[in-house]
Amino acid sequence: MTLDEIQDFKGKYPKQLWFLFLSEMWERFSFYGMRGMLTIFMVEKLLLTEKESQLRYGATQAFVYTLAFVGGLFADKILGFRKSLFWGGFLMIVGSFTLAFSPVSLFYIGISFTIVGTGFFKPNISTMVGALYKEGDPRRDAGFSLFYSGINIGALLGGILCIWAADTFSWNIAFALAGIFMVFGLAIFVFTQNKIGPIGLSPLSDNLSKQRKLTYEVAVYLGSLAIIPLILILVRKTEYTDLFMYTVGPLTLLYLLWEMRKFSLAENKKLIAALVLILFSIFFWAFFEQSGGSLSLFARHNLSKYLLGIPMNPNAVNNGANSVFVIVFSPLVGLAWLWLYKRKLEPNTIVKFGLGFLFVGLSFYAYYATRFFANSQGITSLNIFTFACFVATLGELCLSPIGLSAMTKLSPRPLQGIMMGLWFLASAYGQYLAGIFGADMSLDNKDASATEKLFAYTDGYKHLAIYALIAGVVMILISPLIKKLMQEVK
Repeated sequence: MTLDEIQDFKGKYPKQLWFLFLSEMWERFSFYGMRGMLTIFMVEKLLLTEKESQLRYGATQAFVYTLAFVGGLFADKILGFRKSLFWGGFLMIVGSFTLAFSPVSLFYIGISFTIVGTGFFKPNISTMVGALYKEGDPRRDAGFSLFYSGINIGALLGGILCIWAADTFSWNIAFALAGIFMVFGLAIFVFTQNKIGPIGLSPLSDNLSKQRKLTYEVAVYLGSLAIIPLILILVRKTEYTDLFMYTVGPLTLLYLLWEMRKFSLAENKKLIAALVLILFSIFFWAFFEQSGGSLSLFARHNLSKYLLGIPMNPNAVNNGANSVFVIVFSPLVGLAWLWLYKRKLEPNTIVKFGLGFLFVGLSFYAYYATRFFANSQGITSLNIFTFACFVATLGELCLSPIGLSAMTKLSPRPLQGIMMGLWFLASAYGQYLAGIFGADMSLDNKDASATEKLFAYTDGYKHLAIYALIAGVVMILISPLIKKLMQEVK
């Protein structure tokens, strides 16, 4: 099947979209299953303080997204999206089963394999989704919204089942589940990749010999294995993570400026607009990604075990509520954008970003408000907490799938993998800041009462609410200027 045949699809969605999100769905099971366990595991099994665990959690997540930039770069230049995705999935499987074998003694080794693997997997499947559409196709945002909804089924199942397995059976089984379902995701991709035509093939020139191509590919594989010990050291020593994060961002921007010299003024204006979106997304994820850090510990110690009168594990709610709301509301939001587009009322991408910040700001005010519903033991309402998760999800739906789509629309084709990687690098900085914000809220006293923890965390959530609302207002105010840079891109 040719690329034109794929892109000339009828209806709202190309059929290839379903194969890609089924692969991503099970990868998300693995990723979110891991994410929901890490902070709690480090506190309860590695015996770290809450502050230390959140800093290491932030470092772990930051390197996942930092290496997404590297994975996008190598996919663009050497491997192609397909081989990058397969290699990343394989490394994630190795990491998950390493953790399952001995969670405590092999924790940092298993996590390091998982970090590098996710870096190769994560940016490339999203880029392949973008390739299913022609430039200017108004159905692109709806497609990314559906993709975002589908993969959250995996996130929901992973977020709930892994923490359930850890609490009910053992941490070994919980980590093994992440590996088993990653095998499913990789198998689906392998058996359906013949349906996506030329999308994702190696970009290496046909003029190169097979031996030269193989040499380049093997060098990437060996290099990614060689970096695993370095990742292990950086995650264990968060002061090294600080140095790394202070260095990698400026170097990446310099590299992008070097690449931008190859493109026209009009293309560079679009890239500048993309960089503005990337910069603001750092702060969005710093707020939103408290769910894997401070909110995870908050759910463990401060939430009632009843949701609307039904017995419920608070951590299962924290890990799964966002995915439930995405699954239910993502297609509706995507169709709403289409409905507004047909009536020439759809807000531009910048305004959508601003709305995302406003919703997240309101959600943190709701997290803060849980302190007013707490009992004398510091246990508060799971109902209010779940409502806050819903409001935060509305913010995510205004920003994240739209941001993925914007990267593919604003980037020249030779830079799409790199710009998608930059989008995830911004998430790395967001995760890094999320760990710092969460650590700043934490109490150093391991014997602090639930009530003391309640007030410490909710004070922090109030400050995050203020910052998010300010960012949303700024985004909306500057939207006319950024819209000019975006030119014909909506």
